[in-house]
Amino acid sequence: MQQTNSSESEGTVPKRQRLTRASTRLSQNTQDLKRAADHDESPPLTPTGNAPSSESELDISSPNASHDESQAKDQANRDSDKDLSRRPKRRRCHETYNFNMKCPTPGCNSLGHLTGKHERHFAVSGCPLYHNLSADECKVKAISREKQEEEVKAQEDSNSRHATRHQTPTPKQIRYKEQVAEIRKGRNSGLQKEQKEKHVEHRQTHGNTREPLLENITSEYDLELFRKAQARASEDLEKLRIQGQITEGSNMIKTILFGRYELDTWYHSPYPEEYARLGRLYVCEFCLKYMKSQTILRRHMAKCVWKHPPGDEVYRKGSISVFEVDGKKNKIYCQNLCLLAKLFLDHKTLYYDVEPFLFYVMTEADNTGCHLVGYFSKEKNSFLNYNVSCILTMPQYMRQGFGKMLIDFSYLLSKVEEKVGSPERPLSDLGLISYRSYWKEVLLRYMYNFQGKEISIKEISQETAVNPVDIVSTLQSLQMLKYWKGKHLVLKRQDLIDEWKAKEIKRGNSNKTIDPSSLKWTPPKGT
Repeated sequence: MQQTNSSESEGTVPKRQRLTRASTRLSQNTQDLKRAADHDESPPLTPTGNAPSSESELDISSPNASHDESQAKDQANRDSDKDLSRRPKRRRCHETYNFNMKCPTPGCNSLGHLTGKHERHFAVSGCPLYHNLSADECKVKAISREKQEEEVKAQEDSNSRHATRHQTPTPKQIRYKEQVAEIRKGRNSGLQKEQKEKHVEHRQTHGNTREPLLENITSEYDLELFRKAQARASEDLEKLRIQGQITEGSNMIKTILFGRYELDTWYHSPYPEEYARLGRLYVCEFCLKYMKSQTILRRHMAKCVWKHPPGDEVYRKGSISVFEVDGKKNKIYCQNLCLLAKLFLDHKTLYYDVEPFLFYVMTEADNTGCHLVGYFSKEKNSFLNYNVSCILTMPQYMRQGFGKMLIDFSYLLSKVEEKVGSPERPLSDLGLISYRSYWKEVLLRYMYNFQGKEISIKEISQETAVNPVDIVSTLQSLQMLKYWKGKHLVLKRQDLIDEWKAKEIKRGNSNKTIDPSSLKWTPPKGT
């Protein structure tokens, strides 16, 4: 190696000299830093003014070192930097508690958690006191829930091996269903006088700082289900806090003022931080622009010329209309619609990339304009023939039949396109309930009108535009699909059909149905 160094061409000498001068300057800086370190125990600084990330930043080669030694040390430094880059970067630990923060519930010391799994909480969602519980009661309920979950999991594992053969429920499941039905029958029809006085006194004493008393309002079984859902939602929020996606009690919009309604939000939505940290958002119900104060909203409403969604009105019957909005042509409106929807949807991930989608916005009209009821989005070119990507009914219009109307409208478009459709997975909890209810109604109506001898799943799919997979899963849940002699047979259960027909008669001629003759729409021919 020494002979090779001595026999290098003269063309490389200036370069080596430049390196030597640079190393000389760095060596002098290093000596100054070392002398300063003798007088000060704080970590020495690099020539750039930052604290060194490793000792290699202070290990500067001597000006008298050979070129190969300099290269070797440089290579060692680079390797050290690579090793450091592979190490996980040090970041702030969100699991540590900030004891300067307190739960906003009056009289709460921030100890305990609704889930029973954490020692402290910082938001109302995890506050035992707000939910009229103590920290010890939450821990006892958590242990009870874990035991129940273990039992259910063990039961599911034992039944999973023969899930395809045994479609009918087990005797244990039937007994459990009967017990639940009996419990719900025995619930009180209303509160007694003493209970009403207790509820009123609680509301007058605590106002909105505590959850209303829920005992004796419904059956113990349903109340326990609600408590489980509360604990699960609180645990999800705690996970988001630990991951740093939301901070303790801040940067999450609690309420929005939307038209004449004040709506409590359910989930986090990625609004800009300057808006999210306010906790309360003001949204124009026509153009969906979001604002910071009611004064700004009032001024905006005086100037806003929008009275309905942009795009083409493709359906109208009575006061109900549906507008087709192109995400490419009306990008801002569709982005605002997605941000608004995320406040009430857990699984939604699309916010800004709206151009590949069409949005079908349902409204209810009065003398002030067309008010947003709900919407669903749909890919312009779906490879898997999804007829819905995301669907939402606004909270103030829930449990009124509008969700089923949106689903029915999506399948009506699939029929016009002569396609079989299905919603994109995963569905939200409320979305799954709505779709199962819709598929059940479609199948029972088909069975009621069917006059033939043999029922074909393919024929049902072609007539209803429902995907065969969804039809099979619904038939299984209704216990109308049986495996016999190597074949799956569809059973026509007259008791379920009669029960559905009785409900239809009781419901009467509701205006919450989609009329195909009111649709004025042709499938888009590419975008």
